[in-house]
Amino acid sequence: MSKFLKFSGLLVAASLTFPAVSAQADTFGLGRPALPEEIAAWDLDVSPDGTGLPVGSGDALDGEEIFANKCAACHGDFAEGIGNWPKLAGGADTLDRDDPLKTVGSYWPHLSTAYDYIKRSMPYGDAGTLTDDEVYAIVAYILYSNDLIEDDFVLSDKTFFEVEMPNADGFIFDDRATTEYAQWSGEPCMENCKTDVKVTMRATVLDVTPQEEDASEVIEEASEVLASDVPVEVPVEAAFDADLAAEGEKVFRKCKACHQIGDGAKNRVGPLLTGIMGAPAGAVEGFKYSKPLMAAAEGGLIWTEEEMAAFLANPKGYMKGTKMSFAGLKKEDEQKAIIEYLKSFGE
Repeated sequence: MSKFLKFSGLLVAASLTFPAVSAQADTFGLGRPALPEEIAAWDLDVSPDGTGLPVGSGDALDGEEIFANKCAACHGDFAEGIGNWPKLAGGADTLDRDDPLKTVGSYWPHLSTAYDYIKRSMPYGDAGTLTDDEVYAIVAYILYSNDLIEDDFVLSDKTFFEVEMPNADGFIFDDRATTEYAQWSGEPCMENCKTDVKVTMRATVLDVTPQEEDASEVIEEASEVLASDVPVEVPVEAAFDADLAAEGEKVFRKCKACHQIGDGAKNRVGPLLTGIMGAPAGAVEGFKYSKPLMAAAEGGLIWTEEEMAAFLANPKGYMKGTKMSFAGLKKEDEQKAIIEYLKSFGE
């Protein structure tokens, strides 16, 4: 008997042995109904009204360490985003622009969305491994990075709705089903149609992808601004405020990922900051500064309190082309506190 006939015989035997698929079309004879506890284990939904929030808590101080270990590789040490990975902080007051920066702090109306998404989807490639307390801590750190809470605020299922999201009232209820759907029903018009179609504009959003400018242009621009003949008025420094410096030490936690200060401090991603107040810009030995900063240094930039406050408020706005990735300290009291802290570490 040929191999083909043997194989055909097996097919015939199989057809006689197993019932037709149509006889089991409803269940296919596979699986069983999920148990209530099994469904509960996968039911992680957290609603805007708080339904589904688990019991737990965490603060920004704990969240900073967790974020650095599990999130910063994509989202940056300060939640500022790396490459094409999303920015989670910043973007305040940008929603009315052509290219708004939509972050947790500027755009998201409900904090529950942040908790829900992080719990079920993060970290990337290792989703579902975070504990409830870790998620609370990470969300707290993101809120802190957006200046929405203080670093000692404990985020929990009890305090969740004490946080006010800036864009909470920025959305409207979708009522199109009752107000517009009827207008779209029925037969299409198909009359008085255009004979041709032309492109009248393009959906181009400028400045989405940063473009590196010619280094000479950047240096020339910075030099023109700083090497002017306008006399520099040196302000009289106020007496040292130890209590304010203590507050500044807390604010400096936002800087520790890149900078060191004090005894034994070394250059890291950013230069050491010991003795920076009152010193010329770009003066730390062994650190490779950006070309714009070196141009500013050649122009005579001194880190006075006024200059430092302006830089801390908006690093990229103050010095175009700076390597500093930190979005800035928006609160004036935080700027003053960290400057006082820096003053306490002279040469």
